[in-house]
Order: sequence, then structure tokens, then C-alpha cells
Amino acid sequence: MLFKYKGYDSNGSKIKSTIEANSLDEAKSKLKVKQIIYTKIKEDTFQYFGKISFKRAYKINPLSLAVISRDLSIYLQSGISLLNAIKLINERYKKDKKLNTFFESIVTFLDEGKNFHASLELQKSVILPEFYLHSIKISEDGGILQSVLIELSDFLQEQDKLNKQINSAMAYPAFILVVSIFMVGFMLSFIVPKITAIFDQYEQALPPITSFVISAGDFVNSYYQILIFLFFASIICFKYMMKKLHNFRYTIDTFLLKIPFIGSLIELGELSRFAYMNSILINSGVPIVQSFKLGANIIKNSVIKKLFEESSTRVVEGEKMSTILDGSKIYNIDIAFIQAIAIGEETSQLSVILQNLSQLYSRANKDKITIFLSLLEPMFMLIVGSIIGFIVVAMLLPIFSMNFG
Repeated sequence: MLFKYKGYDSNGSKIKSTIEANSLDEAKSKLKVKQIIYTKIKEDTFQYFGKISFKRAYKINPLSLAVISRDLSIYLQSGISLLNAIKLINERYKKDKKLNTFFESIVTFLDEGKNFHASLELQKSVILPEFYLHSIKISEDGGILQSVLIELSDFLQEQDKLNKQINSAMAYPAFILVVSIFMVGFMLSFIVPKITAIFDQYEQALPPITSFVISAGDFVNSYYQILIFLFFASIICFKYMMKKLHNFRYTIDTFLLKIPFIGSLIELGELSRFAYMNSILINSGVPIVQSFKLGANIIKNSVIKKLFEESSTRVVEGEKMSTILDGSKIYNIDIAFIQAIAIGEETSQLSVILQNLSQLYSRANKDKITIFLSLLEPMFMLIVGSIIGFIVVAMLLPIFSMNFG
């Protein structure tokens, strides 16, 4: 549990911070050890209706974790102790309450004699990825914490860079799509009804497409509030079902993998992350079976995740990973990946081959993303232009017939 406190430190200065402890009494004991005289202390939770307690766990973003890992590795390579390195990093995050609480908790546990991995697991203020925690545990036991921290930093930075590339490239197409939806809605709600009034005056028979557009305009004008509500409600409902209903998510992920080009894009991205993460874990001394299980946790697509989870389970029984992947009925992944795994198993150079595969798939994925995003913008423009053109033609047809009639 996390406790907030106010008081005075050993120098007599006012202090306001948080401390990690299993109970209030333990928190008070820890403050006494730190020579802090508290004036106020209470559990740091938010109470809703007095019954439900929400702990403020913070999910750290990959870039922040990458920077912290890199800096920690540099301090350790410089000969600074782990405890002092954490304290030095904490000085830069004094204004960030969440990260400051995170570092304060780690310092507290390290002072108590716990190792780095145990300190990271015991603190409750920040949510850390499972593969990160396990890499720290193995590397700390093997005495290679510095090098593994650098590799984890590189991996997290690459993931953050890829996410930013996709988000920035999607910003303009998303803007065009939103503006286009509002534009079509405006035309159907305001422009079409005004033109419809002219047609009503002449009592002229309208072409089918004009009647369709007018009916669509009347529908949007009458039910636009319900349509907006249903639009946002469907998005929220979809996200909830993707998060909570495994079968629904599995069905969607299966469908996405079957879409030409999109499926290949998803597969390359997942295999790239999986290969890189496993190369780090195996280099850290994690057994291959456990490595594949942990590597599967960073896979977002539930179909590919299930494939590797079940494959790693069968490896325990003595089967080769490449053989299992090749004969699996869950999903047929890239044959080149399977062949590379087979070579790695035969030569005992699996970590090296996985690292090379990661670089290969990462480059291929970036090239495909660039092509996809370059095609996405003109596709949106074409679709939106066609819809607006259809509405304009539908409105002009009766006018032309009136002029030539």
C-alpha cells in the first residue's frame, strides 16, 4: 500500500511525500528509521461512495522507462552503487509526483536490504512490463544488469519510435476523415433540405438517387443526436469488448490477420518484437522455454500470442520449437521465421539469429507501414470525394431536367 505523509526530516525541513508499506504501522516504522517526524499520514487511495478504493497505479510509458534504464546503466558502469544511482535519477524527477513516489519506494526497499528486482516487484505505484521485471531478475542474478539495461532501453526506444511514427503519419488522414464526416453530415442536414424545398414547389418527379439522398438527409436531420450517441457508444463498447471478452478479441484478431497486406503488416510487427525481446532474454540467461513464454506477453495479437504460448508449453515435453510452429493449426506464420528458428536450434545460436530476424522484420515492417500510410491519404480523399460528388450529382440531376424539360 501507498501512504502519504507530511512532516519534518532530520534537518528540520518540511517534507511532503509518499512511502510504500504493507500497513500503517509499518509505514510509521519506516519513517522513524529515516528519521522523519510525521505530522500527518494516511493511505493514498481514492474512495468512491466510501466503499470502493482505487489505487493510483501509473503505467509508465516506454520512452520514460527507456531513459531511466539507460541512465541507470550509465551510473552503474561509472561505479556508482545501485542505491545511489536510484537516488541520483530521482533528483531529476522531483516534480513528477508519480515517478518520484516510484523511486522513493525503491529506495526504501533497497535500504531494507532487498535486491533491485524485489524492490521493483514490491512497489505498487508504477506498473512495469512483465518481461522487463524478469529480465532484471535474471540479469541481476547473473551479474550483467548494466548490459541488459542498455538492451532493454534500446528495445523500448524502438517501440516508442515506431508508435510515434504510426501516430504522426495517421494524424492527417484521421483529420481528413473527421472533417469529411462532418462535411457530409452538414450537407445532408442543411444543404439538401434547402434544395429539397425548391423541388417541392415544382412538384416534379425526382430521380431515384435524388430521392435516396433526400431521404438520407431527412434521416440525419431527424436523428443526428442519436447517431452521434450511437457512434461514440459503439467505439466505447468495442474497446470494452476487446479488453474484456477474449473470444471477441480472438475473432477480431483472426479477421485482421486474414486481410491482405494488413495481416502481413501485423505479423511482421509482432514477429519483430517477439524476436528482439527473446534475443535479450536468452542473452540474459533466461531458459528458452521461459523466454518464449515471456516474449509472448508483449505480443498484442491474441492469435499469434496463443501460437507461441502453446508452442512453448510443448517444448517442455521435448519437441523442437521450429517443428511445433511448422505443424501448428492455430496460425501459419512466415516460413522464413520457422526456418531461422530451426537453424538456431541446430547451431545453438538462437539469440543471435533472433536478433538478426528482429532487424530484418523491423526494416520490412517500417517499409510496409510507409507504403500503407502513403496510400491511406489518397484513399480517404477518393472515398470522401466520391460521396460528396454523389450528393452533388443527385441534387443537380433534377435541376438539369427542369431546365431542359
